[in-house]
Amino acid sequence: MNRLTKLGLGLIVAIGMTGIAIADGGETTVTGNLRDSYCYGTMGAHGAGHKACAIKCASAGIPVLLVEKGTEKSYILLPDKDASALPQSVISRMEDEVTVTGKEYSKNGTQFIVVESVK
Repeated sequence: MNRLTKLGLGLIVAIGMTGIAIADGGETTVTGNLRDSYCYGTMGAHGAGHKACAIKCASAGIPVLLVEKGTEKSYILLPDKDASALPQSVISRMEDEVTVTGKEYSKNGTQFIVVESVK
């Protein structure tokens, strides 16, 4: 391989890696329903009749899912800093349709959003 070809391939790889780094932790906005992952995942429980239970589970630290409207895609919601609870704006809106804005991360096929705002 000549020097120019090696340089070109190096640039392509560097640009590709930069794109991957930018995608992880990028700002996103997702609309969907907040679900208690334990009851939703194990029993399929959801909806207005499950709201009180979902609030108790989220308050106890059970992970909260945001199930995107119109898809089967789910996100695990994370607080804005380590060793913190999710904001009350998430917990009080369990089972409601909301729009969450935050930074999106993907690890091993699991999607996460660090919550910045809930509307």
